[in-house]
Amino acid sequence: MSGKEGDMLPVTVAGAAAAPEQAVTLNKHKRRKISPSKLKKSINCENAQSAETERSRYFTSNGPQERLGDEFFNQPCISLAKDFLGKVLVRRCSDGTELRGRIVETEAYLGGEDRASHSAGGKRTERNTAMFMKPGTIYVYPIYGIYLCMNVSSQGEGAAVLLRSLEPLQGLPVMRQLRSARRREGARQLKDKELCNGPSKLCQALNILRCFDRRDLASDPEVWLEGDANTSQAEPHDIVSAPRIGIESHGDWAKKPWRFYLRGHPCVSVVNKEAEKQ
Repeated sequence: MSGKEGDMLPVTVAGAAAAPEQAVTLNKHKRRKISPSKLKKSINCENAQSAETERSRYFTSNGPQERLGDEFFNQPCISLAKDFLGKVLVRRCSDGTELRGRIVETEAYLGGEDRASHSAGGKRTERNTAMFMKPGTIYVYPIYGIYLCMNVSSQGEGAAVLLRSLEPLQGLPVMRQLRSARRREGARQLKDKELCNGPSKLCQALNILRCFDRRDLASDPEVWLEGDANTSQAEPHDIVSAPRIGIESHGDWAKKPWRFYLRGHPCVSVVNKEAEKQ
């Protein structure tokens, strides 16, 4: 499984390599080290302000939506990867602030014979245990030592879906704050469409932490999935099937068209023009 990114740089926490939960705040003038204890107070979504004052112009919902339960997640991996498209991932902070993003891109990892999967050959480890748990279990793993990717288990031994990109809907100021803390000093301000257009970017923007690993997306109080009454289910012609990203070393498995995204959506991480022609 992969989570290849393009624009983020590692930063360090005083005294140790930065853990995914320990992003470092960079002020406008210089880099500064910050202790993990102060860090949690400084940038996480629990103390950000005005989270409800800015929403995507596409976000038109005026009321609570249906939370998706066990029956939604209990389906084959490829089917689930497609059904995720258009659904809304919600992250509730401890102060009640809710961050929302619509899923626009996913990748399916089938386990078993799928050599690109962390569970290839049925291999079960301490890290990938969530992939073998009930459908709807969250699997969070690090890449490059400091960035995180969020997956959700499905039917099938060791099968899971990687969430690749979101369209930010609600809580955009908080997302910007969380993302900017992990970027180089003096970097330009991110456009809305760039806040969550990659697997690690969406984890940063929604403050998805390593401790979310093995939680149940159908019942967890801090993160869940909703339907969107204002968005109909994606039709087959709206979904592009393309090879997965960052797994080139896995031979023929790298060619499997198991990355799915909404055609023409500006928040998709990587557009595959050849796949769109087919």
